[in-house]
Amino acid sequence: MGSQTIAIAGDHASPDLKAVLSEQLRAAGHTVIDLGTNGPESVDYPSFADAVAAALADGRATFGVLICGTGIGISIAANRHRHVRAALCHTPTEARLTRLHNDANVLCLGARTIGVEVAKDCTATFFTTEFEGGRHARRVAMLG
Repeated sequence: MGSQTIAIAGDHASPDLKAVLSEQLRAAGHTVIDLGTNGPESVDYPSFADAVAAALADGRATFGVLICGTGIGISIAANRHRHVRAALCHTPTEARLTRLHNDANVLCLGARTIGVEVAKDCTATFFTTEFEGGRHARRVAMLG
């Protein structure tokens, strides 16, 4: 997919994994916009989903990565925005297929439910897979 600008954010469960993935994305040539949080103090995950959605809407970022404890809450919050297609992924296969078939623009991960190496594999796969288009384009158009 080439170099992209990626907004990354998450709640209080995310800082360690967010730091690892930010470094991985930068090493792959992407520009990373870190929208927080960066500490263990309890915060509200919907605010971080909203921040990434805003970065996508105003053009500061092309893609996003969101992290919370399970990835479930933050993916629900992100998908409330019509222009966001957030996918919670647990495997590189899911990351590949959501890009191929759903043109997902936000990768969601659970910091407490996925290992770091699997999260890195999901991230690498998500950001190297192009949308397949074709029959999937009609379906994706129905989403937004």
